[in-house]
Amino acid sequence: MDGTLADWKIGVDIGGTFMDFCALEASTGRVASLKVLTTPDDPGAELLQGLRLLAEREGLDPARVSRFVHGTTVGINTIIQRKGARLALITNAGFEDVIELARLRMPQMYSLFCHRPDPLVSRDMIFGIPARMRADGRQTATPDQAAIADAVARARAAGAEGVVVALLHSWRDPAQEAAVKAQIEAQAPDLFVFTSAEVWPVIREYERSSTAILNGYVHPRVAGYLTALESRLAGQGVPARAMLTKSNGGLMTAAEGRRDCVSMLLSGTASGVIGASWLARQAGEDRILTLDIGGTSADFALIVDGQVQFGSDERIGEFPLHIPSVSVSSIGIGGGSIASVDAQGVLRVGPESAGSDPGPACYGRGGRQATVTDAMAVCGWLGHSQMAYGQLQMDVALARQAVGILAEQLGRSPEETAQAILDIATSELFVEVEKLASRAGVDLRDFALMPFGGGGPMLGAFLARELRIARVIAPRRPGVVSALGGLVADLRGDFIRTVFADLGADLTAPFRALTDDGRAWLAAQGHHGAADLRLSADMRYAGQSYEIEVALEPAWLDDPARIAQAFHATHLRIYDFDDPEGRIEIVNLRLSAIGAGPKPEFPLETGDSAPARPLRQVPVHLGEWQDVPLYNRADLTGGARFHGPAIVAQEDTTFAIPQGATARVDGHLNIHLSFAE
Repeated sequence: MDGTLADWKIGVDIGGTFMDFCALEASTGRVASLKVLTTPDDPGAELLQGLRLLAEREGLDPARVSRFVHGTTVGINTIIQRKGARLALITNAGFEDVIELARLRMPQMYSLFCHRPDPLVSRDMIFGIPARMRADGRQTATPDQAAIADAVARARAAGAEGVVVALLHSWRDPAQEAAVKAQIEAQAPDLFVFTSAEVWPVIREYERSSTAILNGYVHPRVAGYLTALESRLAGQGVPARAMLTKSNGGLMTAAEGRRDCVSMLLSGTASGVIGASWLARQAGEDRILTLDIGGTSADFALIVDGQVQFGSDERIGEFPLHIPSVSVSSIGIGGGSIASVDAQGVLRVGPESAGSDPGPACYGRGGRQATVTDAMAVCGWLGHSQMAYGQLQMDVALARQAVGILAEQLGRSPEETAQAILDIATSELFVEVEKLASRAGVDLRDFALMPFGGGGPMLGAFLARELRIARVIAPRRPGVVSALGGLVADLRGDFIRTVFADLGADLTAPFRALTDDGRAWLAAQGHHGAADLRLSADMRYAGQSYEIEVALEPAWLDDPARIAQAFHATHLRIYDFDDPEGRIEIVNLRLSAIGAGPKPEFPLETGDSAPARPLRQVPVHLGEWQDVPLYNRADLTGGARFHGPAIVAQEDTTFAIPQGATARVDGHLNIHLSFAE
């Protein structure tokens, strides 16, 4: 393709209510953004609508798109809604209950009434076969071919669409699983097959098996969605191959995503944090609490010393995800979260959401139940401009009608009820953020809050005030930060080798294998430039049950003392304890292979430090009705200043600024709020 023509780069992210677009014309640095209502009955139709609107409004030529990055919730929604494939699991005879036993933990430790979720593979679809490999890799019983054939026949008769093979100690040697897979493919070519070793070859049977099951469970819907995505893009004349955002904050091709489905389960939440991290660096901030509120949920993450935080025990609905992921905490509070009065007369908010269809009552699309967005409208924070780039016109009367039903039940005014809804939503967010801060061991007063998503700027400043966070940063286009995250993300592949050895063992061979895998993966993604290979190890003191991840340098592989020093320091930082004389074990070696992607350059805008000029005064209920200034975001230039209470309206969201806040606009057109001590 002629590089002079291919100058549009598009990031797309789909949430519970909107599909967000962020398009960059690379030759000029011009950014165009857009929101399109999702179409649950016809997934993918919103993509075509968005491309059409970008062409009409911004002059985007699909033939000039050189980069297309997509974050999708199809995988996680499949799990949450339990609409995945009917799977069969083939494992070792005598180990058929590994999935159901899990780790014998209850979801709520102190509740006598909670229960663990039903497994994604029912017990009658789990088949044990005679086969055994020992932990040292010695094979003591080869897989029984007759038993495999019988298991496959029974699985097909029971309606299985695919098979997951998870055998003991395949992290040591995947040969047995590979042999079983080959026989299944020969006997039943209509069934898709995944082995646990090819999905995530890590020690511990439950973690490896459950990860492979998640991958298989979502595979048909993810593969079908991605095939349709590529077809739709080709039909629009888009030459760029589709890239996907991953749970680890990186990218991969859509072609790989059809098989490596588990890596994209948290793609939307991860890309939002990546986008926020990039914006924070631009704004000169290195300690950020991100707050991404969409129509259904709110997601939180910490950026510490400029670095996104990663974990390997995130949750997908009711199930743990054991692959490396951007560490994000979620709660079912969003703009579409429904408020209700329970049987005891208590007002509650969420986790049920009105979604995009019918949506909040104020959208005028048939919704009748009061939501957080309706409460904002009743209190006067919303309803002064169009929403979602002109696709929605706020109907405050419908919002008052919906909130009024609850007000009658509570014996309060609509305004009092709306404020109570907002207070409850804020308190729910407060509790979850405090949990996150406690787990991470950080003082949130050292952080700035960055709210984004359609609902983040509506509630973010109020939450910051409750948390005693003194600074809030609202990006120029907060409603499409997750889509922007796809544009600034790098290629990133994660690889693991279980070594299970004492410190001092020769790590050269497994590290070389990881390095080869990482470089080969980057090449397969079409990246042929410099590679950033980041090595780490899961380590523990002998006798401990769980490991901590320790960042390593390749030069340390033949220097056990240096590795030990890094482990002791990390253990001390996390647990305030170390044992310099203790014996150390290395369980896993990890490698992240990163290929840097192109980063957009946005010009700085400078201006005089002067009071901003509002469009007009509008009434907002602050205990009583009070006129506050309404600003148009597009009119705010670098250096502008103003004070709260105030409203900043823009095409993708509304920024509600409470009493006591001082606002200034920087050269990147971010709004910085500060609260008086």
